Amino acid sequence: MSEAPVQQFAIQRIYLKDASLETPLGVASFSGKWAPNIQLDVNTPAEKVVEDAHEVVWSLTATARQEDKVALLVEVQQAGVFVCKGISEDQLRHTLATICPEILFPYAREAIDAFVIKASFPRLMLAPMNFEALYRQALLQRQQQEAQPTH
Repeated sequence: MSEAPVQQFAIQRIYLKDASLETPLGVASFSGKWAPNIQLDVNTPAEKVVEDAHEVVWSLTATARQEDKVALLVEVQQAGVFVCKGISEDQLRHTLATICPEILFPYAREAIDAFVIKASFPRLMLAPMNFEALYRQALLQRQQQEAQPTH
């Protein structure tokens, strides 16, 4: 009788992989009332870097538009290397898509906020994200796409 492999999950490293801030309107951004339309684009790719270690990158692009002109553009890639041993393939996909981004989110939110404040704009406080719901939605979309007949 063989024993089930011991499951292990550990954070090996958390780091800021890439970041940028642009203020295309320059000083004109500060004239008038600040009431931007903010668009957020989030992505969380994961890839195996070595045996049992995966890099997950929580990537966010925040675009603030004033009257259809980009006033502020912030891009942050907060990354982490996570050790995942003895975890089934399904559990691994779930862990990399939900647990790892949840760990990275506060670091990314702080980095984004720091950039925005240093650029002399009001805070851009990101609301918490439900990575579990996003994962389930992506699974459902994938299942629906696979179920559709191809021509």
